[in-house]
Amino acid sequence: MKRRDFALTVPAAAALAHLPALAQSRKDSIVLGMTLEPPGLDPTAGAASAIAEVVQYNVLETLTKIQSDGKVTPLLAERWEVSPDLRTTTFYLRKGVKFSNGEPFNAQTVKYSFERAAGEKSTNKDKRTFAAMESVRAVDDHTVVIVNKEPDPDFLFYLGQATAVMVEPKSADTNATKPVGTGPYVLDNWAKGSSIVLKASPSYRAPGSLKIKRATFRFISDPAAQVAAVLAGDVDAFVRVTPRGATQFKRNRRLQTLVSGSRAKTVLAINNAKKPLNDVRVRRAISAAIDRKAVIAAAGDGFGVPIGSHYVPGAPGYIDTTGINPYNPEKAKALLKEAGVTTPLELSLVLPPPPYARQGGEVIVSQLAKVGIVAKVQNVEWAQWLANTYGGAHNYDLTIISHVEPFDLDNFTKPDYYWGYNNPKFNELYARIKTTANVAERNKLLGDAQKMLADDAVLDWLYQPQWVTVANKNVTGLWKDMPIFVNDLSAMGWS
Repeated sequence: MKRRDFALTVPAAAALAHLPALAQSRKDSIVLGMTLEPPGLDPTAGAASAIAEVVQYNVLETLTKIQSDGKVTPLLAERWEVSPDLRTTTFYLRKGVKFSNGEPFNAQTVKYSFERAAGEKSTNKDKRTFAAMESVRAVDDHTVVIVNKEPDPDFLFYLGQATAVMVEPKSADTNATKPVGTGPYVLDNWAKGSSIVLKASPSYRAPGSLKIKRATFRFISDPAAQVAAVLAGDVDAFVRVTPRGATQFKRNRRLQTLVSGSRAKTVLAINNAKKPLNDVRVRRAISAAIDRKAVIAAAGDGFGVPIGSHYVPGAPGYIDTTGINPYNPEKAKALLKEAGVTTPLELSLVLPPPPYARQGGEVIVSQLAKVGIVAKVQNVEWAQWLANTYGGAHNYDLTIISHVEPFDLDNFTKPDYYWGYNNPKFNELYARIKTTANVAERNKLLGDAQKMLADDAVLDWLYQPQWVTVANKNVTGLWKDMPIFVNDLSAMGWS
C-alpha cells in the first residue's frame, strides 16, 4: 500500500536540531534520511512500507531476493525447482545460517514462518498468499517443498517481499521492537521520533562482505528540512527525498541524483461502499473532474507519469487506460446530474501526512469544487489513517495514498478492503490471471483487468510516482529503480 507509514510532522528547524553537524564521520558508516518513521519493525504484523525500508534484507531476510531491476535471485534459498504446473516449488536452503539470537535457520523455520503468516491470528497484510499454500513440508533440515492450491506465476517474487521474512519462533512476539533475523545487521538503538541505528551483526554468516558497519536512519518528514539536511551534508543519502529540491541537488557537485521508475500508484481512493459513491457515474464524475497533470505538478513537483488504472508503464501487460476517464469538467457535471446528485455534494477527503497527499489534496479540492463537489479536508496522522481509513469502519469518502506493491491487483478481489469494491466478474478474471502460465495470454488478461477497473472507476488513479534519490557522490550501491521499498545496506559503501 504504497505509503502507509506513521509519521511525525515537525518544523524544519526542529528536524535539523536532531541531526549531526556532519553525517559522514567514518567510511564504514552511513546516515540515511527517511520521510516517515515506521510504527514497528515487524513487517509480518503491520502494513507500513517504512518497516521494510529499515529491516528488509538488513535485519530480516527472505528465501528469495528482489533486485533493483525486479529480478528474483537466491537469498536464504540457494536454489529452487518449480514444477511444470507452477504449483509445487522445492527450495534448497543455505546451510550454516543462524538467527542473531543464536538459533539455527532451517526448513522447520520456513514451515513455522509461513504457517504462522497463514494462521487465524495472523495480521500479515499478504495473508492470502500464505493461506493459498496447500502444504509446507520440511523434507530435511535444508529442503522445503511448498505446494500451492493454485498456480501462481509471481510466487517467487512474493516470497522476496517483506511479508515473507523468516521468523525465529522465540522472537515472534517481540519482533516489532526487538527484531531477530538472519540478516547482516541488528538493531542497535531506536530513538522514537528521531532515528533508528543498525549495526553489523556479530553472528552474520559473511561479515567480511559488509562495507557499512553502522547505519543511522533519520526521520525528516518536513520537505524543507529534507532539502536543508541534504545540502548541509547532514545525511549521506536520502532515498525518495522530496523532489522539490531536485534542481538544487543536480547543481551541487558534491551530490549524485537518481530519478527512479517505480511500480507505485498514487491514487485518490474512493469508498465504493458509501452512497452516492456506490454509483459508478459519481465515481466517473470525480475522475473527470481531476486534471492528473496538475496534481503531478503539485504533489510530485512534476515527477510522475499519468495513469488510468492500477498498473504502471514498464510492468508486464501494461496498457494505457488514461483515455477511459479523461479530464473533462463538463462531463463530470453531466454525470453528477445523470446520477441524480444534488450539488453541492459534500464529501470527506482524508489526507495522511506525506507531502504528496497534503499538496495534492489542495489541487484536488479546488478541481472538485469546480464541478460542484465540496471536499472537506481531514488531515490525520498515520496511526489514525491506518486505524480509521484503511482499517476499522473505513470512515472516509475520499483519501490520497500511494500503493507501492508491484503486484497488488488482488486487493480488488477483497470485498472488505478499504475501498469496498465487489465485482464477481473481476474476481473471475483475476483468478484466470493467477492460473495462466502462458506469458502472452496472461499479459492480455492483465490488460483486460486494467480496463475493467478503469471502466468501473473504482479509484481515481492519479500518477506513477518517480522517486528522487540524492546522495553524497561517493556513496555506492544505491538502487536505480525501486520495484519494492528497501534500503539494501549490504550493497552500499563508499568509493
